[in-house]
Amino acid sequence: MKKISPIVFAIMMVLMLASCKNTKQKLQEYVTEYNKTAPSFRADHVTLTTARGYINDNKIELRFETDLEQNEANKLATGIAFVKLIKKLIAKDQIPRQLIEEGVQFDVYFLANDNTVLGKEILNGESLKYFLK
Repeated sequence: MKKISPIVFAIMMVLMLASCKNTKQKLQEYVTEYNKTAPSFRADHVTLTTARGYINDNKIELRFETDLEQNEANKLATGIAFVKLIKKLIAKDQIPRQLIEEGVQFDVYFLANDNTVLGKEILNGESLKYFLK
């Protein structure tokens, strides 16, 4: 019995370590899951949202396409709404703090109806503090 216990313990440790996911695996899983659930995403003026992962850069790009025209009035209005949306996504863990804390950067784009940028935010360990206020 004394010889079996260390062997069982060693096997359990190997299984536990093998089942742990590294940051790159979590990044891939997040992008895949986000894109699966994206069709059900609802927000004012958002027509489509997608995620792209850049594993070697430890970065995820989120794109929110809208039905808004590219102009200064929409840029100003979406600036406020965009920050609120990001805060809401972080609070609901749809943008996982854990990934950001592990060093993954989120580049989040709010796009006009012609795919030009209305707003852009970079979420990383430093900027996350601002969004948690």
